[in-house]
Amino acid sequence: MDNLAKRDPIANYSKIIKSNPLDYRAYNNRGNEYEKRGHHDLAIADYNSAIELRPDFILAYINRGNTYQKIGHYEQALGDYNKAIELNPGKDMAYNNRGFHYMLMKNYEQAEQDIRKALAISPNNIYALNSMAELFAAKNDSEEACRWLRKALEKGYNNWQYIKTSQTYNNIKSSECFREIIAVTTE
Repeated sequence: MDNLAKRDPIANYSKIIKSNPLDYRAYNNRGNEYEKRGHHDLAIADYNSAIELRPDFILAYINRGNTYQKIGHYEQALGDYNKAIELNPGKDMAYNNRGFHYMLMKNYEQAEQDIRKALAISPNNIYALNSMAELFAAKNDSEEACRWLRKALEKGYNNWQYIKTSQTYNNIKSSECFREIIAVTTE
């Protein structure tokens, strides 16, 4: 592997794709790298390629849905989450991400159903536990939000930057329980 490919995952995945144009996972992974850098169109193009090569590749639908959600293409995001669930009704992250999507759309009832379904499939899913906290924060229920956030943290969720800066927690940032949770990170 040349030095550029070692330093740059996009170059590495591009090299893999060049040597094996049917490697749907490499397209998906390169899409993830593009997404991290904010190149949403390139990410979507790679997820499209992964799906074209492997129409039942659930992860590409979830990743493309996440990208669509970030850029405000909400119907496409919902369609991708629905397709992932259709392909594998046992995939907890598809339910979690669709639930988070519903939360952003202020459809709290559907959001809670989906996030609870994700937790029924995988009770220790730290992302679903955090999503439940965010849902209750959106609903202005600081005590319940903090209860779920504590569960997420106890199970290993540790994205403190996200917790401190995400707008999803805005409704409870001044609550005593949230301030207590945040204070733990400054000790």
